[in-house]
Amino acid sequence: MPPLLNAQNITKAFGPRPLFRELSFTIDEGSRIGLIGPNGAGKSTLLKILASEETPDTGELSVRKRTRVSYVSQISDFVAGQTVWSVMEDAVRAAKVPTTDWDKEIRETLGRAGFTNFAAPATSLSGGWRKRLAIAQALAAVPDVLLLDEPTNHLDLEGIEWLEGILNGSSFASVTISHDRYFLESVALEIAEINPAYPTGILRTRGNYSRFLEDKEAFLEAQQRRQESLENRVRTEIEWLRRGPKARATKAKARIDNAHVLIGQLAEVTARNRTSAADIEFTESGRESKRLVALDHLAYEIAGRTLFRNLTYPLTAGTRVGLVGPNGSGKTTILRLLRGELEPTSGTIERANALRVVYFDQNRQLEPSLTLRRALAPDSDSVIYQDRVIHVASWASRFLFTSEQLNQPVANLSGGERARVLIAKLMLEPADLLLLDEPTNDLDISTLEILEESLLEFRGALVLVTHDRYLLDRVSTVVLGLDGNGNAGQFADYLQWEAWRDELEQERDISKRSVSSVPAPSGTPSTRKKLSYLEAREYETIEARIAEAEATLRQAQTVVEDPSIASDAARLQTALNDLTSAQAATDALYARWAELEAKIS
Repeated sequence: MPPLLNAQNITKAFGPRPLFRELSFTIDEGSRIGLIGPNGAGKSTLLKILASEETPDTGELSVRKRTRVSYVSQISDFVAGQTVWSVMEDAVRAAKVPTTDWDKEIRETLGRAGFTNFAAPATSLSGGWRKRLAIAQALAAVPDVLLLDEPTNHLDLEGIEWLEGILNGSSFASVTISHDRYFLESVALEIAEINPAYPTGILRTRGNYSRFLEDKEAFLEAQQRRQESLENRVRTEIEWLRRGPKARATKAKARIDNAHVLIGQLAEVTARNRTSAADIEFTESGRESKRLVALDHLAYEIAGRTLFRNLTYPLTAGTRVGLVGPNGSGKTTILRLLRGELEPTSGTIERANALRVVYFDQNRQLEPSLTLRRALAPDSDSVIYQDRVIHVASWASRFLFTSEQLNQPVANLSGGERARVLIAKLMLEPADLLLLDEPTNDLDISTLEILEESLLEFRGALVLVTHDRYLLDRVSTVVLGLDGNGNAGQFADYLQWEAWRDELEQERDISKRSVSSVPAPSGTPSTRKKLSYLEAREYETIEARIAEAEATLRQAQTVVEDPSIASDAARLQTALNDLTSAQAATDALYARWAELEAKIS
């Protein structure tokens, strides 16, 4: 049978430098391919070409007859007015799925994805649930090939496990761009890496991610040996050429031509073997005191709900805490408490004098109109790093940016490149305590590995919120786990926290069954109203959405207070309208939280 999709000798360029040249990529029935590669190598572009959303500059894409392809992009946006149900219904209609019972198919797909309120507006969902809906929308089309672009960036740990179950149990073929190494290990039957280090621009091997690393190492070693062999042969030929051979003899002319061919081959192999990596190294403040922060019986409540209680933990230099828990369990709240943005409901937080805290915000707010030059060095053409003055071009090159990119706006950068800009800015700030909120989103695997090494070498304290289980297990000295119901515990690794969470859920299920088996006294009304499944999910995620709304509100306030727009009536009115909208959205979320609390109180 011919492959489902067959891209042959495709080339794609944006500007003078091609992303890839004469690349070939096929997808067969039953394939589960993990697609990786450095930022800017063209992974997302290749996926769009396979989905027929982009056309290659040269080469062609062949699609087997009657093959249905579903594509889920990095950003999952929906049109205002669409509900969860209408999104799915439109997908089924557009795909012309041959079924006699659309309603049943849609309900089953949404049910497996965890949705219960099918009338909920799609635009009101959190980022993780929008991603679930986008994947469910793609599944509703009953695809033969499912193309996923960085789906784990927006899913929480529970959502990642849900997606792993879908792919591992699927009959369709799939290609998933991901940097989550545990995810690739669990799901992929093949790994393909787009990288100019390979002669064909891509290395594709059968097996999981661990097997790929072995095959890649063997390939690069062979390529390195070829470079050494060519260097020896070229050295011999150059010495011969220096002796000034006469090219009149046929054999001499052939040898001269061959020498030039070898020199060209050596240059090509040397260029492929030359690798670049971001140079990440966070700066400690040099503080000699060991004890930095002490949490003592910390508790936090909002709208009558206890996020966590009796949280006691000392943060000392060298401590690396991985903070895990379901959406809405209080992870972001703990970071905000550590920063001093919030005060605990009870308990205390003791901080060392003049504590220096550096925070990585998962929302990655950078002014889009700023050039890369001004984003990296706001006030001049140099930065000060570890008491040394470094020109902005040299500083940018440490994070794999070219001098041509310095004058481009930040809005043109990819998600991974924006993450590198923020890391570059954070590295300029000496820190006693690093607070990192989802720093891995959009970073390629090579940059992730450099980030891991930097965090392992950082001598201050670290609190890390991430869904990357590999990073969590490798970097954390302790895992601080929340269950979303006010409980907290300390664990050696992610698997221990997961087992603890499952045990608590089982205990709650047994307790609920025991209570429900006892009949209520005659004439006694129920004293507790239960949330629907979707309301419970909303309840879990509302804290994170409130934090996002407050960040938007603060940004709107900053714009209104900007003196540069005070004399521009039109801009000022727009800013005031944005501030009013942001305040209304924040108030509505708090009101909704109180409403949900009232149902379970």
